[in-house]
Amino acid sequence: MRTVSTERAPAAVGPYSQGVVGAGLMFTSGQIPLDPATGRLVEGGFGAQVRQALANLDAVLRAGGSDPTRVLKVTVFLTDMERFGELNEAYEELFGAACPARSAVQVGRLPLDAQVEIEAVAEVT
Repeated sequence: MRTVSTERAPAAVGPYSQGVVGAGLMFTSGQIPLDPATGRLVEGGFGAQVRQALANLDAVLRAGGSDPTRVLKVTVFLTDMERFGELNEAYEELFGAACPARSAVQVGRLPLDAQVEIEAVAEVT
């Protein structure tokens, strides 16, 4: 097992890793829309938050030897399921036609009152 860490995504704020690789798979921790440079939530509404969470996810995937085309499963946590259409618009920008399996779940609250958190399982080389 190997842990993954990159400065291109927010640092872990507790006893966990940004990602872990083992047995040919990578498991990422949930990525919220923190700007890695400032450590603060991005401004600009829900779409901006989704795009930043996906950018953070992309950075962790690449640091672990994977990329969005190799993602097998994504789990999305939303604080408002009514934003599902907006989620899909931003999501498609990163994943395009790759279409990994996905679950989306509405939750009561996310860290730092983020509106979205995204985690993934991907293949690695």
